[in-house]
Amino acid sequence: MSASSTHSVSEKLSFKDYKDENDVVHLESQQQPVEEIDDGVLPKYHNLPPSLQGMTQDELHKLDRRTTLKIDLRLMPMLILIYILNYLDRNNIASARLGGIEKELGMHGSQWQTVISILFVGYITMQIPANLLLEKFGRPSIFIAVVMTSWGTISACTAAVQSYGGLIAIRVLLGIVEAGFFPAALLTLSQWYDRKSLTVRNAVLYSGSLLSSAFSGLIAAGILSMDGQKGISGWRWLFIIEGCITVFIVPFAYFILPDVPSNTKFLSEQERDLIMWKLAQDTGSNDSDQGTTTKQALWLAFTDIKVWMVTGILSFLVAACGVTNFFPTFVGTLGYSRVKTLCMTAPPYCCAVVTTFFWSLHADKTGERLWHILIPGCVAMASFIITAATLNIAARYFAMCIMLPGLYCAFVSILSWMSNCTPRPPAKRAVAIALMNCLSNSTSIWNAYLYPKGWEPRFEISFICNCVFLALSMAMAIGLSITLRIYNKRIENGTYNWERELGKGHTGEEIDPDFRFLY
Repeated sequence: MSASSTHSVSEKLSFKDYKDENDVVHLESQQQPVEEIDDGVLPKYHNLPPSLQGMTQDELHKLDRRTTLKIDLRLMPMLILIYILNYLDRNNIASARLGGIEKELGMHGSQWQTVISILFVGYITMQIPANLLLEKFGRPSIFIAVVMTSWGTISACTAAVQSYGGLIAIRVLLGIVEAGFFPAALLTLSQWYDRKSLTVRNAVLYSGSLLSSAFSGLIAAGILSMDGQKGISGWRWLFIIEGCITVFIVPFAYFILPDVPSNTKFLSEQERDLIMWKLAQDTGSNDSDQGTTTKQALWLAFTDIKVWMVTGILSFLVAACGVTNFFPTFVGTLGYSRVKTLCMTAPPYCCAVVTTFFWSLHADKTGERLWHILIPGCVAMASFIITAATLNIAARYFAMCIMLPGLYCAFVSILSWMSNCTPRPPAKRAVAIALMNCLSNSTSIWNAYLYPKGWEPRFEISFICNCVFLALSMAMAIGLSITLRIYNKRIENGTYNWERELGKGHTGEEIDPDFRFLY
């Protein structure tokens, strides 16, 4: 599912007149006899481009697996590394607090909460423009490299601030430039993987933030120990070192990250054609993004009830996930030393990495979405209740260990649901993903004020609010599932409004009869 207007996967997937012109791949296909598969395991590859015709089903299956692995190894490790750096540079402000930034800059009252929240002003406002720019530009490798350079430089420059006002200004700038990465990463993944492979890749990507959360405290502790070296405070060293590491990785990101299948050079012709064929089969569409203007893309996304429902589901969940920003504080209420507390925050995040991977793997295998949100949501709700209801150390730490897996298993399932609900046109999907990320992150502006120190150690009101947020998220998920079932029925009986889905002039004739929304 491509988002590029110049190098889009969807540009020429009508498989006609194979030739290479201006980096756009045109494929001609003739109906190819499909081998009968007795055991039903191998996919029935048919209607293939010329480069794949003549291959047996078994050969195609092996080529498919080999190509997917090749893409995974090229794309995923670098995206995960970038996400780890993104998360570290955005959240090292919390570790800087332990290093004395508040005292050195003379901050007081609620100014710290404002410093945390102000980043999301820029982060939210630039989500949609950034994704539209990427969709039109069509070169993720360049786009992400530029974004990385910008946020790494600004993060390093945070070390030079001398006042509260200066810190506020640089946090706004950091939010603006960081806004482009995560929605761009989600959009890039949707350009390379079909709907039933996307959830697990989103989970693997998001594991970057979980891993950085697990070990960022320990990394920060080591850097903060440099306090006073060369006359520089430890918290200033923290921003300098982590920001410079990001900038150092930029050239590697530029040369390693691929753009889109139609213009990539690390795949062979057969591998590239197979990926493009899979994406065409998955979306059930061979339409081009040419003619889809920014205004049309905005209109299609903003008038689609599915987009707003998925956005609502994620927004309420992210509101409940605000607890993760104060997770060390909750662990600290168990009464252990600072070092032991930092160590005790790692196991819950490690549990979350493992569970989200296998949970998303199952979601992709089954193609089911609703229960993969409801079940972990209930687990997270139970963890909130336990944490608020008792002061027993073992019970509270157990609740904390299931809290993060519950929240993040639901989170990664929702991320892929948006791409599932907006397969075409790519410009609409770009807006939808950015809108979802934008509005869901808006909860972070006020969420920082939901956990005042006066409510320690149980934070009863905070966790009651989180339970309400989860209940609303799950209720909207049920509503979306019902809506998609209704839409699928309309697709089956030929009454679905494809013009509202794809844009003016589309009747649905280009859509594969087997296409259905995942619910």
